[in-house]
Amino acid sequence: MSGRQNGRPTLEEVAALAGVGRGTVSRVINGSPRVSGQARDAVARAVAELGYVPNQAARALAGSRTDAVALVIPETEARLFSEPYFLDLIRGVSAELAAADKQLLLTLVRTEAERRRFEDYLAAQRVDGVLLASVHGDDPLPDRIAQLGLPVVMNGRRSEAEPVAYVDSDNIGAGRAAVAHLVGRGRSRIATISGPLDMYVARARLGGYRAGLAEAGILPDESLEATADFTEEGGRRAMRELLERAPGLDAVFAASDVMAAGARGVLREAGRRIPEDVALVGVDDSAVARLMDPPLTSVRQPIEEMGRTMTRLLLQKIADGSGPGSAPAEATGGEPREVLPTELIVRDSS
Repeated sequence: MSGRQNGRPTLEEVAALAGVGRGTVSRVINGSPRVSGQARDAVARAVAELGYVPNQAARALAGSRTDAVALVIPETEARLFSEPYFLDLIRGVSAELAAADKQLLLTLVRTEAERRRFEDYLAAQRVDGVLLASVHGDDPLPDRIAQLGLPVVMNGRRSEAEPVAYVDSDNIGAGRAAVAHLVGRGRSRIATISGPLDMYVARARLGGYRAGLAEAGILPDESLEATADFTEEGGRRAMRELLERAPGLDAVFAASDVMAAGARGVLREAGRRIPEDVALVGVDDSAVARLMDPPLTSVRQPIEEMGRTMTRLLLQKIADGSGPGSAPAEATGGEPREVLPTELIVRDSS
């Protein structure tokens, strides 16, 4: 059938055979009490006939759970352990799951083969829900998880029109605050190093940077914009590019502290003093910012609290039996979405 993924029965097929809605199937499979006995029996018969994740279906129909939640980060081990953002996020998720007596399954999905393998793992219903971090705009995984009927919450979003539940920070406000601060310091040739533009977080921070320039009456200049990848080496490459194109720049807004650290190294190699010649601002307010020389002005986002908040939302969805599509948006108010505030922390780099 057209809705089938990789030859596996889908929720839609189970729903059609059982004569119920997709949301009812999701609630039954996720063990929700908000289902009639008649509907539960119809879904159970359809699950058995189609062979839809039969082992977990039997456990779910009996009202049991795995008590495990997957946190999926589509990055390499090197980036995971070198990027303070992920460590703070994991800390928040882990603390909230421990308080709820749930097991954390940390999964790195780096290749198409690993993504397919993880989808098979989820199809066997070995976790109660999924948390996703660092998702790029073209990543199909959130939608595949939704098709499996599992509750899912994202850290960040893929676009303004993100249909999946998410917790984000005010990334546009972060860029605007950084530029306003730099303008207030008398800087007028303000460059930016953005993250990869297939990620909403990078586009939002770039948009905030441009909005900040407009509010200050500064005309945009493409030679002052460079794209990197949220890594230190990416920050170094972008800073070299900016100095070649716009040697008269007097400030840099880097979309992460780690990229700012790379930029700082290149500025020093070029003989530029920080902040006398070039002011520097990052994002995250991580340990990197506090330990830099000079200490880095940075826009703080509450990373650990984002981890806690997205975990609380997921646990509530699990308790309610509300996987994607479990009830009409009109009835539920849509998928939960939260945007947490950011705050500029001023230090000696600007």
